[in-house]
Amino acid sequence: MPPTGPLHLGHLVGALDNWVRLQDDHECFCVIVDWHALTTDYADTRAIPRFVREMALDWLAVGMDPERSAIFVQSDVKEHAELHLLLSMVVPLPWLERVPTYKEQQEQLRDRDLNTYGFLGYPLLQAADILIYRADAVPVGEDQVPHLELTREIARRFNHLVKPIFPEPKAVLTRSPRLPGTDGRKMSKSYDNAIFLSDRPKQIGKKVDSMLTDPQRTHRPIPGDPSVCPVYATHEVFSDADTVAWAAAGCRSAEIGCRDCKAKLKEAIVERVGPIAERRAEFEASPDTVRDVLANGAERARRAAGYTMEKVRRSLHLGKH
Repeated sequence: MPPTGPLHLGHLVGALDNWVRLQDDHECFCVIVDWHALTTDYADTRAIPRFVREMALDWLAVGMDPERSAIFVQSDVKEHAELHLLLSMVVPLPWLERVPTYKEQQEQLRDRDLNTYGFLGYPLLQAADILIYRADAVPVGEDQVPHLELTREIARRFNHLVKPIFPEPKAVLTRSPRLPGTDGRKMSKSYDNAIFLSDRPKQIGKKVDSMLTDPQRTHRPIPGDPSVCPVYATHEVFSDADTVAWAAAGCRSAEIGCRDCKAKLKEAIVERVGPIAERRAEFEASPDTVRDVLANGAERARRAAGYTMEKVRRSLHLGKH
């Protein structure tokens, strides 16, 4: 994940919950990709160190275990940059230009000059992040499958042109439930509609109170349609089955009002996020622990990355004079 701001509930249910489960059966490398943050935020990098630390806190708080997973910062493992450079020698330019998000983000982020090689080449850096560990699987959402397919093509091309070193990583698709933000759009810090993992109960309560509901239900006696209500969609993710059924039936029959529905949702979110906030506060009070986790994770990553790079250098006849 790039450290571009605080993590929210969408990150929790869309990625982190799955990452925590994957630790049970896989050797995991979890990277805070600070170089990737530069691809869009290169004009002002002052917040990146704070965002790196905040992301590490969130990961540890949700249950990422440094005993089972290497948790580290990308720029602490220079081999990522070296492999990115070497792969750039063999990857055709049109492969990068056809990545779907390349033009999409240029349209969405018109306030930034993204006509840089760094932005064009970020899928190649992403491929290096994966291939450096010779990963056989990568957890992604469906929107990231084209990026992973590019990584597979890059591995195939290198293996064919140079030497078979890299496996072609498979996608471990994460089933991401629909989680709207407070305004009904996809939850995103960019839209200012997110509930963050670091939010306190009062902040969560205020944000839930501000959530949009069925626009046709302008008064309490009017029955609603749960299928168009962001509050109900969030209940489906965070509430138990009985509460979800109560919210749906009560909305359709107008037996409950939107305030009643929101009150139950606040309870469900606080119950889910509360333990995360407590663990986060414990790690926040121990900055040395967080630094040690990142340092130890980087050392473990450097060993694995260094082994790969020895193979890559030899295959390209580099380093022998």
